[in-house]
Amino acid sequence: MKTGEDQVVEEVASFDDDEESFFQDIDLLQKHGINMADIKKMKAVGICTVKGIQMTTRRALCNIKGLSEAKVEKIKEAAGKMLITGFQTAFEYSTKRKQVFHITTGSLEFDKLLGGGIESMAITEAFGEFRTGKTQLSHTLCVTSQLPGEDGYMGGKVIFIDTENTFRPDRLKDIADRFNVDHDAVLDNVLYARAYTSEHQMELLDFVAAKFHEEGGVFKLLIIDSIMALFRVDFSGRGELAERQQKLAQMLSRLQKISEEYNVAVFVTNQMTADPGASMSFQADPKKPIGGHILAHASTTRISLRKGRGELRIAKIFDSPDMPENEATFAITPGGVSDAKE
Repeated sequence: MKTGEDQVVEEVASFDDDEESFFQDIDLLQKHGINMADIKKMKAVGICTVKGIQMTTRRALCNIKGLSEAKVEKIKEAAGKMLITGFQTAFEYSTKRKQVFHITTGSLEFDKLLGGGIESMAITEAFGEFRTGKTQLSHTLCVTSQLPGEDGYMGGKVIFIDTENTFRPDRLKDIADRFNVDHDAVLDNVLYARAYTSEHQMELLDFVAAKFHEEGGVFKLLIIDSIMALFRVDFSGRGELAERQQKLAQMLSRLQKISEEYNVAVFVTNQMTADPGASMSFQADPKKPIGGHILAHASTTRISLRKGRGELRIAKIFDSPDMPENEATFAITPGGVSDAKE
């Protein structure tokens, strides 16, 4: 019988080979006459794949020190030759979508609500008041994403960006006990960073992109707990709202691109605000998630969490492109998120 540690490490090793072909390395541009110095400059700002060039505007590329407009045109042209830039049939796209995997939340009921779990190549946002289980869900996903799952999912590593200082490695140990996996192996597979400002949070995404590229196919999940906390602090009042939303939009766009570029799942948590105008319109619930329309449109799936009796929490699909609006009840146990006992 293999120990949990062997199991976790072995999966990561074996998955390395077949995932390599998912993205084209930016170094391949050398064959098209782009010199290594320019490729290094792009890597320094987190553009590590050919698709990454396609996802970056010419203006943004021109802002990279040492890249002239002529060079940018040449780079764009070379990238265009290597990728399908036009249309493809829905059938062709559906075969590409087969590479999407789902990470279990630890609760079968919750997974069913999400159509299998937290989806890759998408941003899943969970919002709720304090004590509704957002951070507990994040911690549980840190462990479940490392375990082999359904449909040939082999497990992989996690990156956790913490903005509220709520990450606790000891909590991961308790959850690892529930799934009978080795503590050290689980903690080794989670990369942790504490973000202190919204700018720092954005800079960390460059590191994330570089890491996903360096260990292709090894990382499966990126967690940000919580996405809006620092934006709430760094920008105050209506006067700075436009700038805040602009910066937020850039960050969410970056997250969406990273998830598609490297086939990883992105899970973010979000806070709530009391809506002072709601009492006038006789809304049942005057609280709403912060981040406005920008965040609402950027998240692929939005889950609303609320408290139930005792340890129970209720998750509801708030917005999803393919799942109906339903509810699921789950429990928060010492071993993380699990099914509610009737």
